Amino acid sequence: MLLSSRHHHHGRHLYLAPPFLLDDYIPRYQLLSSTEAARKRSEAYAHLRECNLCPRLCGVNRYERTGVCLIGAETVKVNTVAPHFGEEPCFQGHNGSGSVFFSGCNLRCVFCQNHDIAHQRNGFDLTPEDLAEWYMKLQDVGRVHNINLVTPEHVVPQVVLSLLHARDLGLRLPVIYNSSAFDSLESIRLLDGLVDIYLPDFKLWSDEAGRRLLKADHYAATARESIKAMHDQVGDLCFTADGIAKKGVLVRHLVMPGKEDEGRAIVRWLAQHVSKDLMVHVMEQYHPRAHVGKPRRGQGPDPKARYHDINRPVNATEVESVRKAAEDAGLWRFVEAARHGGFNI
Repeated sequence: MLLSSRHHHHGRHLYLAPPFLLDDYIPRYQLLSSTEAARKRSEAYAHLRECNLCPRLCGVNRYERTGVCLIGAETVKVNTVAPHFGEEPCFQGHNGSGSVFFSGCNLRCVFCQNHDIAHQRNGFDLTPEDLAEWYMKLQDVGRVHNINLVTPEHVVPQVVLSLLHARDLGLRLPVIYNSSAFDSLESIRLLDGLVDIYLPDFKLWSDEAGRRLLKADHYAATARESIKAMHDQVGDLCFTADGIAKKGVLVRHLVMPGKEDEGRAIVRWLAQHVSKDLMVHVMEQYHPRAHVGKPRRGQGPDPKARYHDINRPVNATEVESVRKAAEDAGLWRFVEAARHGGFNI
C-alpha cells in the first residue's frame, strides 16, 4: 500500500506493508486493570526505597541519598518539555513528538551528544503529578502525536507513577520510551502495559568499547537482553494509515568513526535474534562532543587529545558499511528520510 503526500516540489512517500498497518490503536495503559495499576504503583514506590532498577544496581534508598544518576525519589529533573521535531518522521509527524527530556543519565558516554542535559543536570524539578500535568498540556494544547520520554532509564519509578496519574487525567496518546538500552529486565517488566513504543539506542557491541566510551561494564549484554524484552512486549513497529507509529520497537544505532565493526555486529544480531522485520535507524549524526578531543588532564593542546580516535565526524563510507551489513543480514525496514524522502514501513 502506498500513501503519498506531495507538495509543490517534493513529497514524502510512506510505504505501508499491510502486516504493520493498524486500523486504530488504544494505548496499552488504557487497558490496564485497576488492580494491575495499583500493583505497579506499589512496586514503583518500593523500587525507590532500594533502587536496583538500572544495571548500576546502586541499591540506595533514594528518599535518603542518590546513586550514580544523582536523582532522588520525590522529584525528577527535567530539562525541556515541548513538541519536538528532531525525531524520526513516524514519531514527529506534522505536530511534533511530545518530548520530555530528563536530566541525568546512568551512562557516562564520553561522546554524549546531549552532554548539557545528561551530565550537567540542568533543568527544573517535577513531581510525578507535575509530569502528568505536562503530558496533558502536550496532548491538549500541543496536539502532539505521542509522549516521548527521553533518557528515562534512571527515573523509571517516577515515570510509572506519572503515567498512571496521567491515565486518570485522560491521557490517550501512545507513550515512547526513548532509551540508551542500558535498562534492566526488571525495569522493562515494570513498564509493561504502560509503554507503547520502545526506542532504544544500541550504541556499542564490544565490552572493551563499552567500558572505554560508555564507562559501563557489560553494556552490550544488557542492551541485548533489554531489546529482546522490549520486542517481546510490543513487537515490530506498527502504524496507522497517516504514517504515525503507534506500537512496537525501533532500534537506533549511531555510527561512530572507525567503529563500523561494532555497528555491523549489532545489526547482524538484531536480524538474527530479534526480528528481520525490526525497524532500524542507522544514524550518521555523530560529531565529537563532550570529552572527545579535549586536552588530557594537566596538559596543553595535544594531537593525541582525549579519545582522538573518534575525534572527527563519521563519513559516508562508514555509514554505508553498517547499512549494507544490515541489508545483508535480512533487515529491510529502515528510516531513510534523507535518502528517499520517505521511509519504509
